[in-house]
Amino acid sequence: MALFSCESRRDYTLWAIIAGVVIGIITALLQITAVIAVTPAFLWVTLGVAVGYLAVLLGGAFASREGDFCRGIGSILSVLLAGILGTVLFSLVLLGIPFAATGVLGAIFAGLLLGFFSLVLSGTACLVNRLIRCKS
Repeated sequence: MALFSCESRRDYTLWAIIAGVVIGIITALLQITAVIAVTPAFLWVTLGVAVGYLAVLLGGAFASREGDFCRGIGSILSVLLAGILGTVLFSLVLLGIPFAATGVLGAIFAGLLLGFFSLVLSGTACLVNRLIRCKS
């Protein structure tokens, strides 16, 4: 039960980072073999979601400033910020520069985009988990 208490320092951010790396590698491999294609519509959606998640980050930053409300939330916010910035950066790069569908560089950028995007989603799950566990 100590795993889920507020006194526990576990926040699952390491698992979020590992999942992001694995998803990024799988995406790059699938992109280079032309199994999947990252379309401009998907790039616009990821860009919009990442910008929308800046509000989640802002709310988490205010929650972390409320004294001893929830210690250890800073590492989760750092992972979330890295995921948001990486998603915005690689969305804009892939939108602005046309890459060949099965090009190596395009596949690497698509893998990085999906890795950072999964980091945003899993980082948000970690943040919500921590806030729920420590609120009561």
